[in-house]
Amino acid sequence: MTDHPLLDVQDLHTHFSTYRGTLPAVAGVSLSVRPGETLALVGESGCGKSVTALSIMRLIRPPGRIARGRVFFDGEDLLAKPRREMRDIRGGRIAMVFQDPLSTLNPTFTIQNQIAETLRVHRVAKGTQVRQRAIELLESMGIPAPHERLHSYPHELSGGMRQRVMIAIAVSCRPDLLIADEPTTALDVTLQAQIMDLLARIKQERGLAVVLITHDLGIVSQFADRAAVMYAGQIVEQARVSDLMAGPLHPYTQGLLRCVPRLGRPDLPITPIEGSVPDLVALPPGCRFAPRCPEAMDHCRETVPPMHETPTGRLVRCHRPGATAEAGSDRRERT
Repeated sequence: MTDHPLLDVQDLHTHFSTYRGTLPAVAGVSLSVRPGETLALVGESGCGKSVTALSIMRLIRPPGRIARGRVFFDGEDLLAKPRREMRDIRGGRIAMVFQDPLSTLNPTFTIQNQIAETLRVHRVAKGTQVRQRAIELLESMGIPAPHERLHSYPHELSGGMRQRVMIAIAVSCRPDLLIADEPTTALDVTLQAQIMDLLARIKQERGLAVVLITHDLGIVSQFADRAAVMYAGQIVEQARVSDLMAGPLHPYTQGLLRCVPRLGRPDLPITPIEGSVPDLVALPPGCRFAPRCPEAMDHCRETVPPMHETPTGRLVRCHRPGATAEAGSDRRERT
């Protein structure tokens, strides 16, 4: 794994115009992903994870717009590229697995037609090669009788099988980066494990870089190398997953971990984060998490916290990152 980032997002801002004013869904997001690395983008629903992914892919549509920022992919700024060139990159070198395959797949076309379209558009296969390539892709996804499934329509497949088809389409052009947006949504626990194992195998075999969007910290701990925690459109903490799980620095990350059952410790309570996500059109002054933060001071409620970098390279957006870490450690010791 090289230190040179394949994807480098710098100060990304994405806004939506509403009748109440401008909604800053993504506010100054910066992150990077190296070749072969899995970065998990974690947070509650509505925190801006999916909008960040769609912004990277340049799939934001009105009333949304990318207000400013830069998105470098393999050294080139995607936001500065002409639409035609971006279409070649999207689906070719960068692919995305969306969270709802039933609404993403076209219900009026067979699976073969939908795989074939991607292969032809990106000039990966043509003529008689298309059908054989489609069969090979479905087979590699663990889909039984792939030559028969080619003639199926999306509604004729199970949820797990539809997700496998989505992954097959996404990797059909051998991308360098795969963005997986909540790939296990609406699947039962067994199917979730199967889909995540499939993604892990594909990443290993093809050397993919992966951006994994999820709210499931269990999935993060098993499959990601680094994690970026989002809250109300901002990244509040970034670290190696092992460091994040061992000692979260931001009180929001600490709160997320207290919501997760501890294996082998049924006696420890599951404590939800009090309050609710702020209204993005009418954000509170200061830290966006301050109204829900048990460690908040007056300064937190008045002044926007900068992003701090620790001596070990971790990033945390908090006025008192050392103090919150100590408080979290004290709470864990008491429990």
